[in-house]
Amino acid sequence: MTSHDGLTVTHRRYVPHGHAHYGGGLVDGAYALGMFGDVATELCIRTDGDEGLFASYSEVQFKAAIRAGDVVEAAGTITRTGSRSRTIDFTLTVVCRSDPDTGASAAVVLDDPVLAATAVGTVVIP
Repeated sequence: MTSHDGLTVTHRRYVPHGHAHYGGGLVDGAYALGMFGDVATELCIRTDGDEGLFASYSEVQFKAAIRAGDVVEAAGTITRTGSRSRTIDFTLTVVCRSDPDTGASAAVVLDDPVLAATAVGTVVIP
């Protein structure tokens, strides 16, 4: 068995306004979990040539708001390689944010990205 510990995959995505479900343009936490699932899928493809199956989250924390108009970055790093399972540490950061006070379509690149969510998950390879 080859250890894949330390392998990291990163996805970036613009959060469309159609995903805002709450006042102030807030997006639900499931958006982050969906991105974590996509990152886990790519990790499984890279390590095992299979999309794998997401088995569980052992920890999920929502730390800051995700808003429509954000550009978010989801990253996952394999921290444990078992014979059929992989443990992955996930982060989701906001790297750009809309700036409606400046203009209707204005946005800024954040000098200090905002950590919005973290999780630890387990995937299995059939």
